[in-house]
Amino acid sequence: MTTYPRLLTHGASLLLLLASTTAGAAPQLLDRIVAVVNNEAITATELKAEIETIKLQLNQQRAPIPPADILKKQVLERLIGIHLQLQLAKANNIVIDEDTLNRAIQGIAEQNNMSLRQFRNVLEGDGYDFNKFRQDIRKEMITSRLRQRQIDSRINVSDAEIDQFLARQKSSDNANDEYHLAHILIAVPEAASSDDIQQAKAKAQALLEKLQQGADFTRLALSDSSGQQALSGGDLGWRKAGQLPTLFANLVPKMKVGEVSQPIRSPSGYHIIKLLEHRGGAQHVITQTHARHILLRPNALASEEDVRAKLLELKDRAERGDDFGQLAQAHSEDKASAINGGDLGWASPGVMVPQFEQVMAETPINAISEPFQTQFGWHILQVLERRDYDNTEEFKRNNARRQLIERKVAEEQEIWLRRLRDEAYVEIRLDNDTPS
Repeated sequence: MTTYPRLLTHGASLLLLLASTTAGAAPQLLDRIVAVVNNEAITATELKAEIETIKLQLNQQRAPIPPADILKKQVLERLIGIHLQLQLAKANNIVIDEDTLNRAIQGIAEQNNMSLRQFRNVLEGDGYDFNKFRQDIRKEMITSRLRQRQIDSRINVSDAEIDQFLARQKSSDNANDEYHLAHILIAVPEAASSDDIQQAKAKAQALLEKLQQGADFTRLALSDSSGQQALSGGDLGWRKAGQLPTLFANLVPKMKVGEVSQPIRSPSGYHIIKLLEHRGGAQHVITQTHARHILLRPNALASEEDVRAKLLELKDRAERGDDFGQLAQAHSEDKASAINGGDLGWASPGVMVPQFEQVMAETPINAISEPFQTQFGWHILQVLERRDYDNTEEFKRNNARRQLIERKVAEEQEIWLRRLRDEAYVEIRLDNDTPS
């Protein structure tokens, strides 16, 4: 990230200038500063590139693009927030190296069932600059680690909170219901004056009147919201009842689809929410697998081929009548399960590493798999049983913990970002000539 200490100390120039290498030549215009964030500059070029990216995303989402001046201001605020977080991350020595970044991008490509080359071609075909995409992913990873350190790591949920949460849900008919919400925030500073609060309240009321008269919620969120989801039209996505922000938790279940709330006051400002969709919950039944395995690891005396050949020999012996459990006790290097004949007990989806889970899912009952490799070594496994298991209560408890954590993180993050913005030196230098 480029810094301009001499320029920003004086703070008078609106342009970045670079002296020509030719002696006596006039300076060359490089770029225009559109904002100063502490000791860093956001340039018109950076702003324009980000606007183009946002436009591409909005077009893909078939979302309306707000007028140029409004979009420019929204994107600039987004960039200011990113700069502030990256500055704090740098001060805390949070970095993402090239290998980690490459693995992340490879993972994104694989999630889209593409090779990295195919993924890059699709991105560039859609108009995205791949190098900018890489840097955007790096920034997202850095800010995500920062938030984990600053917020997530300090969030705790006690068993008593889970018990209270489930008790409230038990008495509610909508415990497993899900809500698709949109949101507009009219922000106020952390130490807001009474005038600030009144102005924000008046603006929220004016927006509500527009909405009641038929104005499009997405367009108003894009143009007027200070919320983190403003550039997504205020879309908060689907939330279970327990994931709803505390501020909305009692209100949303009483709303009808399409209904817009009155302005709701919080320390961050005034919120207006709209219920877009609503769907009910259901019982949670999963397929569990009971399996046992034998694990061998390569070492100085046994290569991977040697280990694989040994497992093929053990598989052949088991299929010819030797007891798999006894073979596991005698040969498996997974000492914890070997004592029980390699028995892993009943495994729920997501418990085993992906490679193991895939082989386990593809292996018929009583059959023994071919040798396969995971991060732990080489395995063969035998599937003993499968069952449909109602883990609704366990699922509810785990889900309650996750929802409570997500709720606390969302609430703390909003306050943290607002405080970060309020405590920073930010000077905005937009004008009508700034490209968009």
